[in-house]
Amino acid sequence: MRETRVAQISIFENYSKHEFGVRLKTLSQRLDKHPEILTLIAEDLVDYSRKKVGRNGLTVESIFRCLLLKQQLGVSYEQLAFHLSDSMSYRTFVRLPSYLSPCKSTLQSTIRRIKPATLEQVHYLLSLDWLKKGHISLEKLRIDSTVVASNIAPPSDSQLLNDGIRVLSRYLAKSRDVTGEKFRFTDQRKKSKSLAFAIFNAKKALKDVLYPDLLKIAGIVLKQVERALLTIKKITVLSESQQKWVCEIESYRDLTIKIMGQTERRVINKENVLSSEKIVSLFESHTDIIVKGCRDVQYGHKINLSTEKSGFITYLSIEKGNPSDKSLFMPVLDAHQKNFNRLPKSSVADGGYASKDNVSDGRGLGIKRVVFHKRVGISFHAMGVKLKTFKQLRNFRAGVEGNISELKRAFGASKAKWKGLDGFQAFVWSSVITYNLSRLARLEPG
Repeated sequence: MRETRVAQISIFENYSKHEFGVRLKTLSQRLDKHPEILTLIAEDLVDYSRKKVGRNGLTVESIFRCLLLKQQLGVSYEQLAFHLSDSMSYRTFVRLPSYLSPCKSTLQSTIRRIKPATLEQVHYLLSLDWLKKGHISLEKLRIDSTVVASNIAPPSDSQLLNDGIRVLSRYLAKSRDVTGEKFRFTDQRKKSKSLAFAIFNAKKALKDVLYPDLLKIAGIVLKQVERALLTIKKITVLSESQQKWVCEIESYRDLTIKIMGQTERRVINKENVLSSEKIVSLFESHTDIIVKGCRDVQYGHKINLSTEKSGFITYLSIEKGNPSDKSLFMPVLDAHQKNFNRLPKSSVADGGYASKDNVSDGRGLGIKRVVFHKRVGISFHAMGVKLKTFKQLRNFRAGVEGNISELKRAFGASKAKWKGLDGFQAFVWSSVITYNLSRLARLEPG
């Protein structure tokens, strides 16, 4: 049975006197003041139906602290396992008993069980408490959006087709080990790999000639998959492993069909395919195509966030698709009203959020000054400011760029490296919580 936390904390805490060691000690003391978040996280990590027998393993507290440490260091699970076995400061912060040194698979399996919704609730509880204690101020709020990239390579139709062929063929090749059924098929992986490589390095005229061959191979593989599915579905009662195999291969089959469709439209028929209709990754199919202005295309998800004067992130949402910034302004204010029962006296956002409706709606809620970095035809009177105040708030808004930079650079939010949409969301929320806690330890050391 997994314990929530160590019942008796050791009085002998060995932190390094280095600046980072001192900060870890301060952060640990801050976390001790919030035992309620451990109860929340325990819902994801503790199976209360199991008997209290056997080895306890890592406590809920240790797992959460491992998550925070991983995001601070920006390391892999394997590197984290090494640091926890090597550094006394890290072991003390995570509160590992002397006999325990978790391996990378243990760390990965436990940390990834914490759900993104749970982490979002942890962020809310911490922010609410810090607001009550005066660590967070909502006098002024600055709002901006950015993109967190998915952990994928820049997509190409040839590589996506090859991925589909490779994965589906692998499922067929390993079907006997997983399902007990052996399916006869012609392996197309070597031919597909050669064609995809040739297309990737060819000039446009040759690409147009080679693509139909690659599409033909994908069609052959799909027919083989359909025959295999018809065979296995004749079994009256499928085992758990067989059901899992069927579910996974059907999922990859459907994605491969979509990739074939968009390739035929783009390459063969020369159509323009909408971003919302494109698949850019077989493995991270949730990924959106984000284009901001005339800048490079990015693959991931847009996040919308707000920070206050000390740089704490008070709100964050992970958006679906590429919504206009104008539509993301009021949800920030509504969330502050709902979560904190309080609104800022002044709000300032990037010019992309600017609209007369947002000004009137914001001021209608009771906000005195609703300012945008670019006025876009909106008068100072409508925003509730004079020129001097407008310039002050515009300069204040610039601070959110530094907050976003630190979140990405120091806490790994430039690219979410955990798999799936849940993994993406959990990674981003982990980065935000670690960012806020580290900022509190740095700015409020007492």
